[in-house]
Amino acid sequence: MSSSPAMARRLGTVDAVMIGLGSMIGAGVFVAFTPAAESAGSGLLIGLAVAAFVAFCNATSSAQLATVYPVSGGTYVYGRERLGPWPGFLAGWGFVIGKTASSAAMALTFAAYAAPVGWERPVAIAAVVLLAMVNYHGVTRTAALTRVIVVGVLIALAVIVAAIWASGAGDASRITGGGLLSHGWYGILQSAGLLFFAFAGYARIATMGEEVREPRRTIPRAIVIALGITVVVYAVIAVTVLSSLGPAGVAESPVPLAAAVSSGTWSGMAPVARIGAALASLGALLALIAGLGRTSLAMARESDLPRWLAAVHPRYKVPHRAEVLLAVVICAVILVTDLRGAIGFSSFGVLIYYLVANIAAYTQPRQDRRYPKALQVVGALACVVLVATLPLISVSAGLTMFAVGILYRVLRLWALKVR
Repeated sequence: MSSSPAMARRLGTVDAVMIGLGSMIGAGVFVAFTPAAESAGSGLLIGLAVAAFVAFCNATSSAQLATVYPVSGGTYVYGRERLGPWPGFLAGWGFVIGKTASSAAMALTFAAYAAPVGWERPVAIAAVVLLAMVNYHGVTRTAALTRVIVVGVLIALAVIVAAIWASGAGDASRITGGGLLSHGWYGILQSAGLLFFAFAGYARIATMGEEVREPRRTIPRAIVIALGITVVVYAVIAVTVLSSLGPAGVAESPVPLAAAVSSGTWSGMAPVARIGAALASLGALLALIAGLGRTSLAMARESDLPRWLAAVHPRYKVPHRAEVLLAVVICAVILVTDLRGAIGFSSFGVLIYYLVANIAAYTQPRQDRRYPKALQVVGALACVVLVATLPLISVSAGLTMFAVGILYRVLRLWALKVR
């Protein structure tokens, strides 16, 4: 791999777990249940289980690879090292475009809960600018702010769940609605693809591998812990909102947790849901910007993105140019997208990213293996299935952006050849 300025190893296991939790919990609890309910009704519970299992398969692949390649870039690096430059590029491109859409989705989610009507997009852009500034000043500040946000979110979620059940808003008979299979298996698989968007935050731990202390031990442990906690939280929240609103109510509400609290006698707790959602969205956005910067850094080191993005700030030890440029791009996306479109598009890019991760992990020799190959086979096949069942507009947009990326790399290689 190309040489470039080194990053500083400042993150321990707790920091890495918190960054993973901040990435996942903000994305899923307050965003993904609405489009999942539109696709599958109460079958989203099965979709959630499918998404969690696919995420587990992918997480084991990422953990296994990260112990051998503990540097910035995640699957972009793994793909290059195990499969070659083109698979690595596709993984990195998928991550960058997918997570740029995720960042826009998180900023819009924050604004949906925190901004006055009509001010959603300006507030979303302001959140991106503020958190980009935090990331710019060093990974320890990112980790410290993430800890505060994650603790606040978990407290808010605990209060919300208690308020819904204690107020009598929760009714177990509403959970299954017309039946778990009322929307068919296609709808369930589509919901799994949309919900997978919510689990993908554990990749942030691997993409920041160059800043983790004792990465061969810390990264696999942090990935498994963060994913396990998130699965439990999601399951509790899914059952709770379905018991309060029913599948149709979840599908109709852009803010299902706040709507669930408001439906009971403890409606005065609705502001807690809005505060929790705003915090969770900020936590996810903070970690997303950090992960995007590190993957862009790795791609720039290999000239798969402009080389000037490989710069590391001499004082703060962060990829400052990449983070500034990405903040500008995210703000531009916020101006032209909506929440559901951003989620589907993000899922497309990230599923391609993990497809490459599973294939790369499958090729590792016996001495580097931590998990059975069967998990990587299942993970890769599941990624293909979930991509195929995403909404058509998401697939079309994803294919278009990958075509743009492939054309860019072909032209870059041609330009290098004729020099």
